[in-house]
Amino acid sequence: MHHDSGGDVRFEYDAPTLRLGSGAVANLGEELAAAGCERALVVCGATVGETDDVMEPVRAGLGDRLAGEFPRTTPEKRLSTAYDGVAAMRRHDADALVAVGGGSSIDVAKVMSVLREDDRAPDQVAAELAETGTISVPDGGLTPIVAVPTTLAGADLSQVAGITAHPSSSLVEEFVAGGVSDERLLPAAVVGDAALVSTTPEAVLAGSAMNGFDKGLETLYASTRTPVTDGTASRGLRLLAENLPRLRREGGTSDVLEPVVEGTTLVQYGISRPSATTLSVVHAFGHGLTRGYGVQQGVAHAVVVPHVLEYLFEHVDGRRELLADALGVDDATDPASAVVDAVTTVRDALELPTRLRDVDGPEPEAFPAVAEVVLADPFMRNAPSGLDATEAEIEAVLEAAY
Repeated sequence: MHHDSGGDVRFEYDAPTLRLGSGAVANLGEELAAAGCERALVVCGATVGETDDVMEPVRAGLGDRLAGEFPRTTPEKRLSTAYDGVAAMRRHDADALVAVGGGSSIDVAKVMSVLREDDRAPDQVAAELAETGTISVPDGGLTPIVAVPTTLAGADLSQVAGITAHPSSSLVEEFVAGGVSDERLLPAAVVGDAALVSTTPEAVLAGSAMNGFDKGLETLYASTRTPVTDGTASRGLRLLAENLPRLRREGGTSDVLEPVVEGTTLVQYGISRPSATTLSVVHAFGHGLTRGYGVQQGVAHAVVVPHVLEYLFEHVDGRRELLADALGVDDATDPASAVVDAVTTVRDALELPTRLRDVDGPEPEAFPAVAEVVLADPFMRNAPSGLDATEAEIEAVLEAAY
């Protein structure tokens, strides 16, 4: 087995409590009690808030710890929405947040937990976001969050949250997009309940699944990898490679989704840490392709990931043998092309777009600008050692994906 040791490795991770399995939300009250919380505000989007198959089990699981509901998050993850949520926290006297839904609901809940402790005026916070791209996190404790994901993107085991502000809120003069990062933003608990995930339309799950799947791929070759994340990501990739193709064939049943939720949880484990993250080149491309374009993150990943992997394997080892082993193609004579084929097979089984020209993304004349964004993305710092990416090379990957 080819092993390229990166020398001294430090793995620091204070993991959330994980509850997995169909019907796991029945234990929400128990998890809140374990976190020392009595009054939970449920944070979700309008669609989830109106989906009884999700909300009834959540309400039942919370029992008398349900303080109120805030079904107002949107994919834009607006700062103004987070402030509305803080007002709801105060109104309902909530000492915990239960974020139900996709990444945007979980992100907004994280920002709410920060703003609840921030005694600055909203326009001051917005000014900091506009100037620095982030919001500083006050010292001390934050409101505990329990995440109940209904998609497969894997925003739940992370200590970062995206946030935007729009002039319509009168908090900022022009649109601003940024993020907040702090180890205290990791949820206290994550409940991965396949029965709730199965309520999400398969087309939505397919896109989010690609985003989660790519976290596992990146975690194995990132320069910030550790032996612990090698173990969890390898096992998670195997579960995803074997079971994601069933999603379109057999439908998003609990039976199909249980191993998928397990795999998504495993590929996220320990990848968002105080000192490092293992998100790398694919996620940098994802940011470049979605910034200012309508294409959804998971779809952008689907289009570009085979081309990014080909580019990586052309220049570095990229731990191709470990990837081939995780994806179940370790008997191949050429592990690099076997890995690209295996990833492409998963993407195609999810019936996701295969070309950039078929999605709402950049046209070729914009590729130089996109390449600049990709290269400047902080995740590029986690590229495999020995990869010295240039704008021309990134443009070539975009052209291949077009």
